[in-house]
Amino acid sequence: MKRSTRSTLPGQVVLVLQGGGALGAYHCGVYEALHDAGIEPDWVIGTSIGAINGALIAGNPPELRSQRLLEFWRRIEPRSGSADFGVWGFGNLLANLSTLTQGVPGFFDANPQAMRGPHAALGVECASYYRTDPLRSTLAELVDFDLLNAKAPGPATRLTVGCVNAASGAMRYFDSRDEALDIDHIVASGALPPAFAAVRIDGQPYWDGGLYSNTPIEAVFDDKPRRDALIFAVNVWHQSGPEPESIWDVMGRQKDIQYASRADSHIRRQKQIHRLRHIIGQLGDQLPPAQRADPDVRALLAWGCRTTMHVVHLVAPRLEGEDHTKDIDFSPAGVSARREAGRADTLRMIKRAPWRAAADPIEGVIEHH
Repeated sequence: MKRSTRSTLPGQVVLVLQGGGALGAYHCGVYEALHDAGIEPDWVIGTSIGAINGALIAGNPPELRSQRLLEFWRRIEPRSGSADFGVWGFGNLLANLSTLTQGVPGFFDANPQAMRGPHAALGVECASYYRTDPLRSTLAELVDFDLLNAKAPGPATRLTVGCVNAASGAMRYFDSRDEALDIDHIVASGALPPAFAAVRIDGQPYWDGGLYSNTPIEAVFDDKPRRDALIFAVNVWHQSGPEPESIWDVMGRQKDIQYASRADSHIRRQKQIHRLRHIIGQLGDQLPPAQRADPDVRALLAWGCRTTMHVVHLVAPRLEGEDHTKDIDFSPAGVSARREAGRADTLRMIKRAPWRAAADPIEGVIEHH
């Protein structure tokens, strides 16, 4: 495959990674395909497992990123193999029982304090079924936070992770451009309650940003200053799907809808907003120079924008036999299948390169499926 160069891409490259536990293996294949095509992200935005994979990318030089991603996913393989219990009608639930009871090596283990019962006042930083101490150790070994936060000699790959304040319920994006990120920020972005406890940052408790917005693409649209961008939006949940016919199906469909986080409606609204920004810019072009120089007119024209953002949609496929426990399927087979799917889907998209086609100049957000 012909490798891409910066001059052939329509702006900064942004990789947006949706949260989804074990489904995040799809992210690995997406990055590998981009890397092999010579496309390195300038900015990675992630929530939950997307924040973890994002840290592994931004916190390593390009030549080590794929290796570190694979090492992370190797370390979190279940302690024992899984049998196929599908014939019992329980899908993968029993196959993932060891994950629920023992945790995942290199990621999380059981929290002994949880044995005190659900009403015990453990404090927000301990009130959970599992501990993420193993994840902290894994990240400390596989992520170079000095590199991630470096400002010289050249800009590092920017990393933004989404968290939600457990007290106020407000979403917050922690951004390496604006502040130094550390292990706490990454673990907080993946602290999905009640499985994992909140992480305190600057005195405030934070949980998994997926509780509020699991598809953090709005961070790109709301960035200041806005820039032309090629955005690879990597989704692992399905906003649309067939009607569920059983309670088991309902549980899976409910989870997909919940964590897809209205990605399509967010983008539709941003398309409207960016179109209006382009219209403001074009209207400004029609004014005579003297009128454009008027302070009040300049203030109004400042609401305009001429940036173009190409949104490339990559959606993880449904695997045969998966159910509502798919996000804890850390089995080697499941991880491998999703990784390969991510790689194949991304290679097909890069080969098409739809962002090279002519586009209506009035449109600020252009989608590619």
